[in-house]
Amino acid sequence: MEKKYPKIQRGICAAGLTVLALLFLFWLGDGNGGTAPEFLAALLTLLLFAALCLRFVPQWFSLWFGPETAAKERKGLPLAGVFAIGLGCAFVHIALVWVIQHYVNHDMTPREFADFWKCADAYHYLCIARDWYIPEGDIDRVVQLVFLPGYPIAVRAMFFLARDYILAGMLVSILSFAGALCVIYRLVLLDHDEGTALRTIVFLCLMPGAFFFTAPMSESFFLLLSAACLYSARKERWLLAGVFGALASFTRSLGLMLFVPLFMEMVASLLHGNRRAWRGAAALALVPMGFAAYCLINYFVAGDPFRFLYYQKTHWFQELGLFFNTAAYQTRYALGAGRNELMGLWIPNLAVIVFSLAILIFGAKRLRASYTLWAVAYYVVAIGATWLLSAPRYMAVLLPIPMSLAFLGEKKKPRIAAIVILALCELYYLAMFALRRSVW
Repeated sequence: MEKKYPKIQRGICAAGLTVLALLFLFWLGDGNGGTAPEFLAALLTLLLFAALCLRFVPQWFSLWFGPETAAKERKGLPLAGVFAIGLGCAFVHIALVWVIQHYVNHDMTPREFADFWKCADAYHYLCIARDWYIPEGDIDRVVQLVFLPGYPIAVRAMFFLARDYILAGMLVSILSFAGALCVIYRLVLLDHDEGTALRTIVFLCLMPGAFFFTAPMSESFFLLLSAACLYSARKERWLLAGVFGALASFTRSLGLMLFVPLFMEMVASLLHGNRRAWRGAAALALVPMGFAAYCLINYFVAGDPFRFLYYQKTHWFQELGLFFNTAAYQTRYALGAGRNELMGLWIPNLAVIVFSLAILIFGAKRLRASYTLWAVAYYVVAIGATWLLSAPRYMAVLLPIPMSLAFLGEKKKPRIAAIVILALCELYYLAMFALRRSVW
């Protein structure tokens, strides 16, 4: 494809680089990047992002204008075995948190250990599951309107079986994670062999922040819905893809980014002569409907369909910003932070901001273009937050990252090195979480 459309590709790359350069210059003109470490962190992130986009462009043209690659699912492990891997991973994480917590508090009871999992955003999700949103009263409860309802509704449904909200939340998360691994495994088998599919789920289990897949938070449920949306689109089950996309955007606002790969896949199918791909337009329309339903809930609760934006800004100082500005201010806070915040918050955040891009750059030449563009869009929104506290948690659900790691692990030595490094990083971050060292 590089030979067939060289001028167009060079033009797109030049235009994209110009936009990025102008954004960076305007950012500098506003007085940002004042210290050398902040400037260098922002510049490094910008350069890595640009490199990822440059690698994406030829893959994009290959997907749309190259030979059609049919989604042909290869044989692999029985899904029961993949599901068991997910359950095993979850219980290992629970056991590790228990060991660390027990080391700190030798007299900790099972009830106290269960209550520990209400930390961070889990408390908000469980409150919503129990009481729904409240329009007035305790401000810490009122602002819970910023948390989307998909996951709390699932927890509420599980409560009728578990009869305990913490247990219900953890069951939804664990079962969703195990189910997500099955869907992801089959998704990877559409393009790659069994070894690549297996490495993808292994690396996903080792991602720093993978312990959040066990916690009563929305990560696992969102991962399952995102994977199901992509798998359905690849199989050209467009209506089902749209339903899963809508549920994902009803669960997390980043679910809206699924519009990107669905659009890419629909256009690719149309360009290869599949007229039925117009059904993908229904899927594209459905994805934002889930978020629209959440906005409707905002209206019924607070009288304003966008009330969540007000709470995000006034209570959490959260708005959409520039991803390289995030790298700069995270560096600034890291240099002035105390030990607990530095080790548990700023270092993990900065590491994920940088190394996520580096990993995606490596995998971009073999990733399906729709997945790469999804990763680009997701990264811009997730990392662009003006008060980012949970970068490892947000990026742990981005499937192109473990897929890219699976390519890196094709040879034995890089595979062993990647497994060891990821396992150590995950163990470190889990320990910070268990010790409550500013991990959110």
